[in-house]
Amino acid sequence: MSYETTIAGLGIQRTGTDATSTSKLGQRSLGQEDFLALMTAQMKNQDPFEPVDNTQMVAQMAQFSSLAGITEMTSTMQAIAGKLGATSSSDALSWVGKTVLTPGGTAYPRSDGGVTGAVEIDGDAAAIDLTITDAGGNVVRQVAMGARPKGSVAYDWDGTTDGGEAAGAGPYTITATASAADGKPVAARNLVWAPVTSVTLTGGAPVLSVAGLGQVAPDAVRQAA
Repeated sequence: MSYETTIAGLGIQRTGTDATSTSKLGQRSLGQEDFLALMTAQMKNQDPFEPVDNTQMVAQMAQFSSLAGITEMTSTMQAIAGKLGATSSSDALSWVGKTVLTPGGTAYPRSDGGVTGAVEIDGDAAAIDLTITDAGGNVVRQVAMGARPKGSVAYDWDGTTDGGEAAGAGPYTITATASAADGKPVAARNLVWAPVTSVTLTGGAPVLSVAGLGQVAPDAVRQAA
């Protein structure tokens, strides 16, 4: 008797089961009892003159059980991926309403007219300078921040011009430059604080919409408050 005939006689099918056939099969994978039942049935019903190769039968049953296990594992992994995706979306939405510090040149003043930000430099600098211009392109303030080591240097501009007058409602463009002791330029980036207004998921990855700066990737954010 062939392997296919044996499992058919026991009511076991290779394909998935529905609600009707579940009572006959009970499960998709082969357990220890199923394995022993197949072995016993095979030994009882085989033709003694043409015995089935038991090694081949065991290999087929092992393959059958393995395939069922792989199918179950795939379903489990898909379920886990779905849950992780939902968690990622929930985490992304938590950005909305937060204020983030991120590279950018456009700054909007606070209610008191001041602007808080930072300069990020890639090396030790002997001098760091900020140039602040208004919406019309006029320079309203120049700030010398002195010598600073590599890293991020915070600043808080009070919103006044070099002459001590209120600079206006903004927005402002802030440019940072830095130089080393030998006069060579040091790479510098201005960082501004701005609120996150919305979040979109592009290809499963969140993208932040930041006021005045447009779309910003979460990994570009230096701080959040």
